[in-house]
Amino acid sequence: MNRDLTKLTMGLPQAWAAFLLDWDRSLRSGNYSPTTRYNYLLASAQLGRYLAGDQRESGEAALTPTAVTRRHVEAFQAWMIKTRSPATALNKHKALQQFFKWLTVDEEEIDQSPMLRVRQPKTPQRLIPIIRDEDTKKLLDTCKGKGFVHVRDLAIIRLLANTGARLSEVANLQLDDVDLSLDTVRYHGKGAKDRRVRLGPKTARAVSRYLSARSGHTGAGLPHLWLAVRGPQPLTGNGIKLMLKRRGLRAGVDGVHAHRWRHTYAHEWKLAGGDTGDLMLVLGWSSDDMPRHYGASAAAERAQQVQARMGIGERV
Repeated sequence: MNRDLTKLTMGLPQAWAAFLLDWDRSLRSGNYSPTTRYNYLLASAQLGRYLAGDQRESGEAALTPTAVTRRHVEAFQAWMIKTRSPATALNKHKALQQFFKWLTVDEEEIDQSPMLRVRQPKTPQRLIPIIRDEDTKKLLDTCKGKGFVHVRDLAIIRLLANTGARLSEVANLQLDDVDLSLDTVRYHGKGAKDRRVRLGPKTARAVSRYLSARSGHTGAGLPHLWLAVRGPQPLTGNGIKLMLKRRGLRAGVDGVHAHRWRHTYAHEWKLAGGDTGDLMLVLGWSSDDMPRHYGASAAAERAQQVQARMGIGERV
């Protein structure tokens, strides 16, 4: 993260860079995850660069975040919507809320956050399709073989499908998070919330086979569960993302990404009559909004099934 922070602050005005370095120290002391810290700092650095790029319009805000006003944030947010997407702009909005809250409450550098009356950008609700069993099987079929990469990828895909975990949670697993005597893994979720999840027999077997293959790898001494094919280095979340894309292309399955299994897990759980509170515990959710968000596309599909079964308007 230190190297990433150096990149993030490179070229920023001195005051902007200094405040971001101080904020990173505060986030680390609060035990925020590296991913959360990076996303928070990235949004603030992007705002700083945006304002520095048009100093005539930005005025003193180009030099220090303590001079940022609502007008500056709204202009940045509109630019994000235009050049990226409303969803990206929303993520930046939430990160900047935290940055200016820190400047206001913790540092007492400003009296009032410029985010106070900045509206969150509206984002269209996109229905993320579930991934069907036959498509998951096609992906697993591309992993047939005894080579290290096949055994590893099979274990990762089965883990995603069997537990509905976030990509970051699977990617950040350590060796000691796996307990095959109980067939469980311990995920480190958002907000420093750990949870232990039970594995099904096929997934536990796939993980066990991977651990056997891993023991002969050059990176066997590393604490990370997943290893890259070459050299003693871990397989990152981005590496898993690229692997899933490659497997999808090979299997002829479009739009393969980890979150589709998370949506599918929520769908299957609700379809089987599972309790929403239990689902929140299993998937590491703390907000009641999440089951509704993740179940939206699945709920639409269930509604269509009910509609077809009821045959309304077809009895005459």
